[in-house]
This record gives sequence, structure tokens and C-alpha cells, in this order.
Amino acid sequence: MPRVIHFEIHANDPERAIRFYGEAFGWSFQKYDGPMPYWLVRTGPEDQPGIDGGLLQRQAPLDGEGIAAYVCTVDVPDLDAALETVTGAGAHVVWPKNPIPGVGWLAYAKDPEGNVFGMLQEDPEAPMPEGFEESASQA
Repeated sequence: MPRVIHFEIHANDPERAIRFYGEAFGWSFQKYDGPMPYWLVRTGPEDQPGIDGGLLQRQAPLDGEGIAAYVCTVDVPDLDAALETVTGAGAHVVWPKNPIPGVGWLAYAKDPEGNVFGMLQEDPEAPMPEGFEESASQA
């Protein structure tokens, strides 16, 4: 059975969000050593119930499709099959299948109630997103 394994906080100002969650809840943040700006969030000790997550720069404006909430990510064995299942059940894809290098394949969908959720298929061989090197060097 697929389970929630991760959450994400999308922020316009990641440093401000890090300060807030650190002060408000005592969460700790560690910069992820990858090609994209991303911080791993530890919400408590490993021996206590709960999940950890991540924080990233918001990727889309808050225009109805941009993510403005914590996003829970579900572990799925086959992302293509999961996308077919959720869209058949009434969801629509808001961010298509994309590689997260060294981690896996990720997509976001919006359920019929307007809630965005992620689905991740683990794959340590996931490549760099197409065109990322070019856009990163232009920044």
C-alpha cells in the first residue's frame, strides 16, 4: 500500500521560511547537496513517529496552480501507472513526471477538492532534468 513518505514546503523566500519553522517548531534544515536548491527538513528524532520533509523555492506563481501548502508525497512503485490511476479517479496533473537526479521520478497532481499532492517513484539512476544545465548557467 502506498504511504506518505515526505512533505514539502514551497516558499517564495526559502531563508525566511527556514527561520520561521526553526523558531516556531525547532525544526532543523540541511542544504541538500544536489543540482537544485533544496533543504532537507528534520522535524524530530528518528525514534518518534512522524515524517521529515523538504523545503524549496516556489516554482510557479500563486495563480491557482502554484503550490501554496505543504505537499505530501506518496511512495509509488510505478509513477506512470499512478498518474493514470489518479487522473482516472478525477485528479489532474499540475507538474508532470520529472527526474530528481539520484532520487527518482516526481510528479504533482491536484485532487478533485483542489489539494496538491506528490508521487515519487524511487530511481537512483534518475538523470538531470533536460535543459537544466543550460537554465542554471543563465541564472
